[in-house]
Amino acid sequence: MSIFSRVFRKQPQNTKPAAVLGTMPFFTPFSGNAYESDVYRAAVDAIARHMGKLKGTHYIRTESSREPGDKDLNYLLQIRPNPYMPAYDLVYKLATHYYIFNNAFALIQRDGNAISGIYPLNVSSMTFLTDPTDTLYCKFFFKNGSNYIFPYADIIHMRRHFNDNELLGDTNTAILPALRLSQAQSDGIVNGIKSGASIRGIMKYNQVLAPDKLKEARDAFMADYLSIENSGGVAAMDTKFDYIPLKQEPYTIDDKQLDAVKSKIYEYLGVSQKIVDGSYGEETGTAFYESVVEPWASQLSQEITAKIFTPIEQKYGNAILFESAGMDYVSYKTRMAALTATLPVGLLTTDEARQILNLPTIGGEEGRKRLVSLNFVQADKQNQYQLGEKEDTE
Repeated sequence: MSIFSRVFRKQPQNTKPAAVLGTMPFFTPFSGNAYESDVYRAAVDAIARHMGKLKGTHYIRTESSREPGDKDLNYLLQIRPNPYMPAYDLVYKLATHYYIFNNAFALIQRDGNAISGIYPLNVSSMTFLTDPTDTLYCKFFFKNGSNYIFPYADIIHMRRHFNDNELLGDTNTAILPALRLSQAQSDGIVNGIKSGASIRGIMKYNQVLAPDKLKEARDAFMADYLSIENSGGVAAMDTKFDYIPLKQEPYTIDDKQLDAVKSKIYEYLGVSQKIVDGSYGEETGTAFYESVVEPWASQLSQEITAKIFTPIEQKYGNAILFESAGMDYVSYKTRMAALTATLPVGLLTTDEARQILNLPTIGGEEGRKRLVSLNFVQADKQNQYQLGEKEDTE
């Protein structure tokens, strides 16, 4: 019995294939085996690991503040979205599917008006359905042969390259030529290494030998002089045969070709070699955060907010925000410089400043306090301040 058969038993009835803007969207996770490419997989893993650091929080916004919302919902978003994985794994898997299939799905489990779980969906295919009330559903087909129908309103759906289809992200056909080249390079390296272990020399006998005797003599010579145990020293031979060594050409890899194909794949995914191997500096890390992590976090925040809260609840300030401090990608020196510039003018609370330094928050009223330097004064009070005049309170 699958997870979903235990958790979700009631299935909608009287559904039919949905036509959206004149088409019938159908999803299959075609990727041209992109994840089988070591270059593509390493790049996707690097991106997903950074996405996994995003922290989701339910906030309630007012005109003057932004306060954390429902504690149970924040537990699902930040710690354990379901019994089978931590929050990091949920976001990591969504990001991985997003970059492999250009579509990522997760199911919101509801218990009445409350959210009781969020499950990523690893599906073999999916189609859209409607019922007599024109409610949109998703019918998911799983790799074990089972299938389930869920309201689209309960599905977190992340899309990449959202262009040709009205509801789904496009396929990765654009990168297939580069993936084929990458695979050909990998195969060439393996074959080159294998060929380096081929025939190392020729034994030319000066007399005719039966095939079995010839094989026996060859095996004896190799065991004595060409084995790992006897890879050096002097070989003693008589006039029965001559040993003619063959020149071994070392297999060389064309680094420029390898780098060109890697760059093509990395460019398609929006990363660089330094992000993939973790050798990036402050400038590269910040650029990656602003161009890749932050837009994806914004997309995820908007999608989950729309699926969890009604329009009325959203108007009253309810929102889900996935955030990862941009300061995570800069040096300690840069963080201190930012605090030196922003703290004295009251732009940050004590807790916000501590978070920038990766320190635990204080919480409560103390954590919400803002520090302001006495060197600053309101513009309309500067004359009084300079002349030492007291403000008229009458």
